[in-house]
Amino acid sequence: MLKQNRIVLAIAGTVFLAIVVLEMAAPANIVAAYGLVLPILLVATVRSRGLMLLTVVACIVATYIGLLQPTKPGRLQAAVINRSVVAGVLLVVAYIGMTWEERKAREEAARAALARETESLLKANTQLVNAKDQLNRSERLAAVGQLVASVAHEVGTPLHSIAWHVQALAEEPGVTPEMKKRVTVIDEQLTRVVRIIQDLLSSTRQRQPEPAWLPAEQIIRPATALMEPAFHAKEITMTAEISKDVPLVWADAEKMHQVLVNILANALAATQPHGTVSVFVGARAASSDEFDRGRRVTDGMSPLVVTIAVRDTGCGMPEADVQKAFEPFFTTKAVGTGTGLGLFLSRETVLAHGGSLSLESETGQGTTVTVTLPGLKTEPTHLPERDR
Repeated sequence: MLKQNRIVLAIAGTVFLAIVVLEMAAPANIVAAYGLVLPILLVATVRSRGLMLLTVVACIVATYIGLLQPTKPGRLQAAVINRSVVAGVLLVVAYIGMTWEERKAREEAARAALARETESLLKANTQLVNAKDQLNRSERLAAVGQLVASVAHEVGTPLHSIAWHVQALAEEPGVTPEMKKRVTVIDEQLTRVVRIIQDLLSSTRQRQPEPAWLPAEQIIRPATALMEPAFHAKEITMTAEISKDVPLVWADAEKMHQVLVNILANALAATQPHGTVSVFVGARAASSDEFDRGRRVTDGMSPLVVTIAVRDTGCGMPEADVQKAFEPFFTTKAVGTGTGLGLFLSRETVLAHGGSLSLESETGQGTTVTVTLPGLKTEPTHLPERDR
């Protein structure tokens, strides 16, 4: 806008000088003086009262310059009258032009103010919608807490009984090493469930993670070993690949075990027999957001993250379901086969570790769930650059 004003003023100045020169050359040609209307109108578009006053004074002075030239006897009075008329016209044009431009300026200011008010209203409306969503989410989470506490109380007693019988079974004289291995897995998982229930009954929220720097294999192998019989029974091939240069991962082994088992269980449910489920553990450079998020939970984080990707060849999900996948109580499973809390609780757990959990899916093309956690590299290694 400043550049445009300079151009306008330059044009107005050029026109003014041209008319002054013409007046000096032919003072009797009063028509040329009317040309001073043009610089006045041009200056009016700049919307500056000071510049307009200066321009009007300069134009009126230029109008009377012609009187300084010798005239025929008896023509001076007529020349004064004619040039006074021109000066009056210039004053009227200046007033009308300035008033018009000031009115346009007020209208533009009003439109800008209206636009700002509209933007403020839209932001306020967005904040209201977000607050409403937060309120709904809080109400649903409160319902989750009540439901979980009730179920935990009722399930706790029979679980203790099952755990006692499992321990007794492991002490039977005829138990083979393979059977004892299976019984040990069952006992470990029962102990895990009992601890979860104790956490739920002792507090209205989940036990906060107690992460440490662990090898990635210590997080992955127990979950895949636990789920392997279920995949085998459904004739689904499950593979797990851990890259050689994966750094230590910041994780609570028990909490991340729950997350991975839930993700694998979802992949199992979505994949048809003879399909495949692949688990790949790798590392990459952390983005600025990932690094900041990780440093909030551990100062020892290296500028990289560990990624755990679980990809299945299942039925996939439409975009509308992907957008709601992390909402509590949302599930695509049949009634009675899913609570809709698995992904929601898993993401909350991963976020508490300073990581992130994302989901990509397409109908008929399968689903990929990616867990990202802070990493710690004890030896330098070359990592691929993150996507920009």
